[in-house]
Amino acid sequence: MWNEDNAIYDDGEWITWTEINTHLARLEFEARFPNLDVDLVPIFQDLLAVAQNYYELTGSHLQVYGDLGELYGAITHGLKLHRNYAQGSDGKIGNHFVEVKTITPFKSNDTITLNLKRNFSKVLIVKIDSDFEVQGKLIDRKALPKVKGTSLKLSWADVVS
Repeated sequence: MWNEDNAIYDDGEWITWTEINTHLARLEFEARFPNLDVDLVPIFQDLLAVAQNYYELTGSHLQVYGDLGELYGAITHGLKLHRNYAQGSDGKIGNHFVEVKTITPFKSNDTITLNLKRNFSKVLIVKIDSDFEVQGKLIDRKALPKVKGTSLKLSWADVVS
């Protein structure tokens, strides 16, 4: 039953605090991520929850973290994903080809290895920590350290986005 404790009455109908808080959270999320694809958010949240629940139940990890990293990029940066197993990069943001690298909760260190032969102008590093909290850093290829060879190791802590 709705009353003044869990809703407000306005213009002839009850509006719950849950509805208000959900709307405010969505507005804050959209302000934080202007390229937000809001339809992907529940899919991302569900997949992340499944990965976490499976780990808590079995002690093993599902092989979904790369997909979660790509979904994070689609949600937060408007990344348009290429078809699965496309050569060169994972997707595009505007005219920029983007390589997505995901640091998984079970990884012993926070480093990624980039194949510099791949065709990309930006790198999105997504970190899913042991508490299943997700963060990302988008870096221009031009800002990467110069190295000899075709691969580059990057530490999460050393990357400034």
